[in-house]
Amino acid sequence: MRSKGFIGVVLIALLVLAAGCTGCQIRNSLTSQQELVTRSWADVQAQYQRRANLIPNLVSTVRRAESFDREVIESVAAAERAVRDASGDDLSAASMRGYLSAQRELGSSLGRLLDESRQSQQLASVEAFQSLQDQLEGTENRIAVAHRDYNKAVAGYNSRIRKFPTNIVAALTGFHAITPFEAEAGAERAPDVDL
Repeated sequence: MRSKGFIGVVLIALLVLAAGCTGCQIRNSLTSQQELVTRSWADVQAQYQRRANLIPNLVSTVRRAESFDREVIESVAAAERAVRDASGDDLSAASMRGYLSAQRELGSSLGRLLDESRQSQQLASVEAFQSLQDQLEGTENRIAVAHRDYNKAVAGYNSRIRKFPTNIVAALTGFHAITPFEAEAGAERAPDVDL
C-alpha cells in the first residue's frame, strides 16, 4: 500500500515537472518570437528614420526654387514635426495608430511636394533634387518591405499565442496579441489621375 502511494507521488511529481519544462520551453519560444516582432518593428522605424533624414535636404533644395508653393513646404514641415512627436516605440494598438497616422500624413505631404516639384522646370534640372527623389523612392520601397516583414512576424507570433497549449502559457506569463500594420481605408483603390 505504501509503495502505491509513493508511486503516485512520483508520477504526480513527474507530470508537474514535465508540465513545468513544457511551459518554460513555450515561454522561451514566445520570447524569441516577440523579439523577432520587435526587431521587425525596429527595421520599420529605421526606414522611416532614413526617410526623415532625407527630408531636410529635399526641403532645402525645393526652397531654392523661386516658384515653389510655400504652403506645400510648410505641410511637410508640420507633418515631420507630428512624426517626431508620435512615439512608435510601444507596440500597443493606440501607439501604433498614432505613429502610423503621422507617418502616413508625412508620406502624403511628401507626395504633394514631389508632385509639385516634378512640374518645376527649375527643379527638374537640379541633379541634387533628382538624386534625393530617387533615394526617397527607394526608401518608400524599403518601408513597404519592412511593413511586410513586420506583419509576417506579427502573424506568426499572434497565431502562436492563440493555439493550445501556448495560449495558456501566454495568458499566465503576460504575452498579448500585437497589432499588425494595416493600410488605411481606401488604400486598395488606385488614385484618380487626370491626364
